[in-house]
Amino acid sequence: MKYHPNEIETKWQKYWAQNQTFAASNNAEKPKYYVLDMFPYPSGAGLHVGHPLGYIASDIYARFKRHQGFNVLHPMGYDSFGLPAEQYAIQTGQHPEKTTRENIARYREQLDKIGFSFDWQREVRTSNPDYYKHTQWIFIQLFESYYCYDAQKALPIAELISVFEKSGNSSINSACDDDVRSFTAAEWNAFSDAEKQKILLQYRLTYLAETEVNWCPALGTVLANDEIVNGVSERGGHPVIRKKMTQWSMRISAYAERLLQGLDEIDWTESLKEAQRNWIGKSVGAMVKFQIPNSEFHIDVFTTRPDTIFGVTFMTLAPEHELVEQITTAEQKGAVEAYIEKTAKRSERERMADVKTISGVFTGAYAMHPFTQELIPVWIGDYVLAGYGTGAVMAVPAGDERDYAFANFFKGSLGMPEIKNIFNQDISQAAFADKSGFELINSGFLNGLDYKTGTQKIIEELEKIGAGKAKVNYRLRDAVFSRQRYWGEPFPVYYVNGLPQMIAPEHLPVVLPEVEKYLPTEDGQPPLGNASEWAWSTAQNKVVSNDQINHETVFPLELNTMPGWAGSSWYWMRYMDAHNTTEFASADALKYWENVDLYIGGSEHATGHLLYSRFWNKFLKDRGFAPTEEPFKKLINQGMILGMSAFVYRSEDSKKLYSKGLIADQNVHPIHVDLSVINDITNELDIEAFKNHPLYSDYKNAEFILENGKYIVGREVEKMSKSKYNVVNPDDICTEYGADTLRLYEMFLGPLEQAKPWNTAGITGVFGFLKKLWRLYFDDNGWVVTSDEPTAEMYKSLHKTIKKVTEDIDNFSFNTSVSQFMICVNELSQQKCHHRAILEPLAVLVSPYAPHIAEELWQQLGHEGSVSQVAFPECEAKYLVESEKEYPVSFNGKMRFTLKLPLDLTPAQIEEIVMADERTQQQLQGRTPNKVIIVPGKIINLVG
Repeated sequence: MKYHPNEIETKWQKYWAQNQTFAASNNAEKPKYYVLDMFPYPSGAGLHVGHPLGYIASDIYARFKRHQGFNVLHPMGYDSFGLPAEQYAIQTGQHPEKTTRENIARYREQLDKIGFSFDWQREVRTSNPDYYKHTQWIFIQLFESYYCYDAQKALPIAELISVFEKSGNSSINSACDDDVRSFTAAEWNAFSDAEKQKILLQYRLTYLAETEVNWCPALGTVLANDEIVNGVSERGGHPVIRKKMTQWSMRISAYAERLLQGLDEIDWTESLKEAQRNWIGKSVGAMVKFQIPNSEFHIDVFTTRPDTIFGVTFMTLAPEHELVEQITTAEQKGAVEAYIEKTAKRSERERMADVKTISGVFTGAYAMHPFTQELIPVWIGDYVLAGYGTGAVMAVPAGDERDYAFANFFKGSLGMPEIKNIFNQDISQAAFADKSGFELINSGFLNGLDYKTGTQKIIEELEKIGAGKAKVNYRLRDAVFSRQRYWGEPFPVYYVNGLPQMIAPEHLPVVLPEVEKYLPTEDGQPPLGNASEWAWSTAQNKVVSNDQINHETVFPLELNTMPGWAGSSWYWMRYMDAHNTTEFASADALKYWENVDLYIGGSEHATGHLLYSRFWNKFLKDRGFAPTEEPFKKLINQGMILGMSAFVYRSEDSKKLYSKGLIADQNVHPIHVDLSVINDITNELDIEAFKNHPLYSDYKNAEFILENGKYIVGREVEKMSKSKYNVVNPDDICTEYGADTLRLYEMFLGPLEQAKPWNTAGITGVFGFLKKLWRLYFDDNGWVVTSDEPTAEMYKSLHKTIKKVTEDIDNFSFNTSVSQFMICVNELSQQKCHHRAILEPLAVLVSPYAPHIAEELWQQLGHEGSVSQVAFPECEAKYLVESEKEYPVSFNGKMRFTLKLPLDLTPAQIEEIVMADERTQQQLQGRTPNKVIIVPGKIINLVG
């Protein structure tokens, strides 16, 4: 009876679906374990073999925990709002909901073929109104909250209003805008309702403000930093500029310290934690005020080195700094405006990374040194970012590489004085190390102090003259939360006299309206500006036609939508109670599941998604809606499966294509080739298939320069992507070899966290292993399992495998488990093992990795129900106790043969047996050794 994977896998996938085998209960007596994969976006391209890597790993672990007696929650859903679907809608006119639904159906089909143990009853989609109803509700809670530093938590905004009514805001220690004015209780109570609303917006955790954003004119939307690559949009490669817009923002900066401290409580890799620490960017220093002479303006600068204040040579503002327009002189206005326009086309990432092309323009203005009253020229430069610190730096070229490069570049230019030597050393490009060992010389009251003492002294003096104070600063900026897109969560917001009002939670969801087109309107409004029914009636509490807007009972709705990270910042809690219609999850469900025990996903989410998720979870915990501070206890980043790209090499004039071995002396250009037109094992190009492929019609008449009568393509390991034509479809692997082979092979490729190349040729070895496993239970005539008592060697093979696999799964070392399975099956095959006592536990042992074949074998062994619920085999140490040892027998230190002997022999008995062995006599040739060295259980060495 042969192994037919397709029949077996179809049978068991149907069984799992019909019996809801992997459905988790919310009130089980078993201990809980929550395994989660990072939310996938369902793209139209479907899955390639790189995508399931993390899913297979999480599935192995989820199945293992079920075998150990846990109630396992292992759900799957879709992060289904997003820019790609909207761009496709713009190109084709198809509604994003339709393409998203079709893409999800394709994903689901592919995922099911691989045999994942997902609880599909809990599937969620962020684009479904019954899901984003709760995203809108969370947004309202953020709007109705502020962050109190004294309590170190978010509190209801109503409590803040109560304080304002009784004592004003002088005693408030909370996260708020920098320019909040002071007021008394009497002043607050006398304010109009509109004035109160504007003040409260300066405290709310989600608020409207004019913000610097990444604007992509071609896409008509704001982009997050991680949606920009090399200054252009990741989607489409369009230019991105910096622009000020009124946007919704999230006050994530209020949680900076808690986000930092919380990293010590979770089991994440150190590299991942370090990425978040760097992104949060805690700095301890001072805020210093530099007054602009004869004006109301001053420049605030945060510095971590206040001890260097006497070395300030010039000041640099970010081109977007709000003071630039006010302080620039008439003479410099043209140059400054031209520079601002130029730098608006560079992304923040480019500006942060680029030291070589540093540039700037003098504003014509000067600031006063707080101690010396010396005039300091004020420049703008793109190496300073508006979103970091205060958007201004006090430049000390002797102590900062970028300041030095800037000053050196503009040496002698208008307003650029000589660089000050504050460290009593030569100023050179190489002199930018920690200056803690230097004394401050010729620096006024700091003269002779080291930098630590100098820092304390300078802050004291700044506070005395009202020009500064000690300050802890964070690089983490508030997160822009608006997108000028159609395909996203609508805000539950309408506007009365330009001020935002929240729609009452009982009237949610506010459902995305139909629009005629998905582009911005002709006057530049977001796509929702095309909706004819997008107004809110406070009388009817529903969306009505725009022509009913009267600003009395019917008001305009928000035209922006939420960003992609809105729905993915809380989705793990929805899985806990996915069908709850009244709340995002019940208190009982939240209390039972608490948070995610194991989270697996890509390292590209190290800062964005994971920071936002932790922020929302902490906020919901503060307000009593979530049970824990942290959403994900343990997190593992799976590595990337790389594709093996193929290339042909065209000549300069495109008339000749050279085989790989003939390109050394030619001026050729490599062209990616679709894998369908090559032999993946021999690397030979199918020339006719290539000529007839629609991608390569330009080469139909090209001359192919062959080597040994063949055209051999070049190969290179790269990221797997459609653009490189190196994508391998998992469906094809499942069809030819079976899903169990795919699962085992992906794990066998190498350590989970490392990148590794895909090589389809190697999959046959894993397929052969499964056929060999099958033959332990079946031969050509059928079932061969017996009830005979196994030998000691058979027990040993099984139990060392149980020990190894259990340890490997606990350590997420899945590749070495697959190797051990192969060793075990080889040994059992050599031992001619067909014994039930060995093969029953072996089927369970293999089940997490190759569940379909394990289910079939378990059923053939006479059991009912799924193998997934059977207890995992335990290693019994007695079977691993060695009774014999295979000794290496050496002569003068050189091993000549091995000899298997019982371990309970004495050295004298071992020597007697060795000396009597024919091979020993052949080596000695009648001589008597001077010495026989025997270490029981280790070595035998005959000397002389």
